[in-house]
Amino acid sequence: MKDVGYVIGVDIGGTKIASVILDQWEHIVFRTEVESDTSNREKMFTQVTSCIDILLEETKIPLTEIVGMGVGVPGKVDRKNGIAVFQNNLPWRSFPVIDRLREHYRIENISLDNDVYLATLAEWKIAGENIDETFVYITISTGISCSIIHNGSFLRGAGFAGELGLFPVLPLADSSKFESLEETASGLAIQKLARKYFNKAEMTTKDFFMSYQNGNDIARNLMNDIVKPLAYGIYSVVCLLDPNKIVFGGGVVNNNSFFIDLVKEELAKYLIPEQRLVLERIHTSHFKGDSGIIGAGIIGKNQLEIREEKF
Repeated sequence: MKDVGYVIGVDIGGTKIASVILDQWEHIVFRTEVESDTSNREKMFTQVTSCIDILLEETKIPLTEIVGMGVGVPGKVDRKNGIAVFQNNLPWRSFPVIDRLREHYRIENISLDNDVYLATLAEWKIAGENIDETFVYITISTGISCSIIHNGSFLRGAGFAGELGLFPVLPLADSSKFESLEETASGLAIQKLARKYFNKAEMTTKDFFMSYQNGNDIARNLMNDIVKPLAYGIYSVVCLLDPNKIVFGGGVVNNNSFFIDLVKEELAKYLIPEQRLVLERIHTSHFKGDSGIIGAGIIGKNQLEIREEKF
């Protein structure tokens, strides 16, 4: 395949929008981000284009040298038609992201995918993109989700695979109902629990982890309540898939690398001897907060590669 030019990667979230330009070797040339505006769908789209415009202005790279664009959004997407179908933190329902971006920038080669799948793609490639393995990426951030690459392809199911955060882990007082993993161990859940345990309305997830590292007894007790259901949920992945690699990312993990050691310690209690080697196959993200955005750039480039191969 001949050398290609620059590609743009865009990661759209409920808190911020980040964009990068990657060169032909998939290295970041420039990165920028802006705050999201979730007040309505058009203001949200305007923030997306503003983020991309800043990127282009700062790098002085003309659109004629941009050969593709990849876009990641949370939730359910229609990849074929470029539509953001459903997200619980964006004001988009069946929003035609790709058509709108093509109209705005006159770039034909634009691809869309779920943000966790894109982060998985980036981490899989940097880990060696072994097509004979089962690779799992788990993000613990505002929410919890995962994605699986098996024998070089994503396992997508009917279109909504990987929603690990929905997995029930704790029975409530009403035994017919359960709390989900996301309700007990996501960044948002940790913040909510910390405010309750410490009786501090302004306490953040960052404050909680600092308290834990400083040896606070309340934080240590709460950490046990967070780590146990998380290990339980991860054990379900181990039992179902026995992955060759499990990589953890997302803000909670990226900013607190010791957290995974606590999870592994708890996970070890569930493992039978034949499963214990999985502990050596658990790693933290290589690209940290840039995983999703680099993955977005990769699919922007790869769409062009596929078209060249066909023609």
